[in-house]
Amino acid sequence: MWQSRGPWAGVALLASACACPAAAQTATTARDLLTRASFSDASKETALARVGEAEAAATAALRRAPADPEALLMQASALGYRAKLTGSRADAIDARKRFEALVARDPRNPEAQMALGAWHVGAVNRLGGFVGATVLGAKKKVGFEALDRSVALGGNHAWYPGLAALLRLELDPDDPRGRALAEIASHAATTTVLDRVMQRSCVAVLAQLQAGRTDMAKTLASKLLPFGRLD
Repeated sequence: MWQSRGPWAGVALLASACACPAAAQTATTARDLLTRASFSDASKETALARVGEAEAAATAALRRAPADPEALLMQASALGYRAKLTGSRADAIDARKRFEALVARDPRNPEAQMALGAWHVGAVNRLGGFVGATVLGAKKKVGFEALDRSVALGGNHAWYPGLAALLRLELDPDDPRGRALAEIASHAATTTVLDRVMQRSCVAVLAQLQAGRTDMAKTLASKLLPFGRLD
């Protein structure tokens, strides 16, 4: 069994949880369900049930419109989250392939890039570079590049640099790029609830780094990521 809580099987939520205007029509279905599961639910069982609801909602949307990019991303993210919660290696690999397909289809989609980057970085964080690559095909370099593309494409929103910062700092609290991204997020626009959540998270982690408490910063980054409270 592949055991990982890291935001990477998906982040997406990441990515998937970012409430953007373009997704307003589905914000009350799969996207909202995934957001609640990853940031609000207090038990693994409740979160898993909600992820299942989100997957069903996305699948229903795809029956109506098979090429709907929003539904495809939500379906892939739900699959990735289920892999994190159950430890399914098959689901984790399937989620990665779906994120890769979404990025290939639209390389300028910041959410798809974030989901792919979070998958790789989260898997490396949980399994290590060698095992992550051998068991799941996870590569830190690929993950970092996708995260950077997501930040560049995401505009002035705290969500993208903030999530990228926490992912990097969970892996290495001395990472200068992670700290720089946290600084960017702490001053970026907060037009969504998740922008505000991520900005507060980065401010809290930066306070630990500024005090020289790198171990605490690493632990806090992990707790503030999706599903971190269930760890």
